[in-house]
Amino acid sequence: MGNGGRLVIYLLLSLLSLANSKTLKRDVKALNEIKASLGWRVVYAWVGDDPCGDGDLPPWSGVTCSTQGDYRVVTELEVYAVSIVGPFPIAVTNLLDLTRLDLHNNKLTGPIPSQIGRLRRLRILNLRWNKLQDVVPPEIGELKRLTHLQLSFNNFKGEIPKELANLPELRYLYLQENRLTGRIPAELGNLQNLRHLDVGNNHLVGTIRELIRFEGRFPVLRNLYLNNNYLTGGVPKQLANLTNLEIVYLSYNKMFGAIPPELGKIPKLTYLYLDHNQFSGRIPDSLYKHSFLKEMYIEGNAFRPGVNPIGFHKVLELSDTEFLV
Repeated sequence: MGNGGRLVIYLLLSLLSLANSKTLKRDVKALNEIKASLGWRVVYAWVGDDPCGDGDLPPWSGVTCSTQGDYRVVTELEVYAVSIVGPFPIAVTNLLDLTRLDLHNNKLTGPIPSQIGRLRRLRILNLRWNKLQDVVPPEIGELKRLTHLQLSFNNFKGEIPKELANLPELRYLYLQENRLTGRIPAELGNLQNLRHLDVGNNHLVGTIRELIRFEGRFPVLRNLYLNNNYLTGGVPKQLANLTNLEIVYLSYNKMFGAIPPELGKIPKLTYLYLDHNQFSGRIPDSLYKHSFLKEMYIEGNAFRPGVNPIGFHKVLELSDTEFLV
């Protein structure tokens, strides 16, 4: 028998095993509690009592199950863009085998319950585009397998919990468009796998220097979005130590001082947004000559024209900005 035949038999056996297994009572109870708390837009697609499917009935829409021993468990819950209204369904935190929880683009309100820390197998948590409030619970820092945390476009307030630095697998952190205050925890710089950090459009204070004052910070970070906050201070030359940076977005803050020429040493820097701050001096020649840099926005500062007119025109054409003399 060829490999193709073995694969078909394996898939059939897997499906048969899934069909013959019973769904864990804990998960059945939790999903039915969630069903009772949600609006008609979800309920109409959730037919039967068993979220993993029962007899001729398929699994509930947005529910993914897998077999563990003699039972089926819920491993993914994706119910998004269906106008769910009301508080975050606390019964979700009883689905202890969840690896993905996606409730984005709904109208959920209230806080994320502290019990979210029970979902120790969770890898993706996507709650963006809701109306969630209160603080970001520090218990999220207990989700050691988390790779994606998306809490943007809500109404979270208070400080970014430093406990998020306890997420060793975290790659993407989206906190933009909230009402977060205080400083960005310097501990986040210890996240060895973080590729994307977006805390734009909040009410954050502090300096970039606080984030990178020690060596080895943000070793694989590619995208850094700090725009539309109240950050002060200058751009430290140590930012060039983040050699994987591709996008640096600092627009609409209260930063000042000269731009260090060391930024031109960031090998793959592609987009640099400096506009609407209080920067002064000249744009370093190293940025004019950068081979990867495609766009540099500089308006709304007090820069003086550089000494390299060819480089100046190159940046001007790509960024559509102008100097303030």
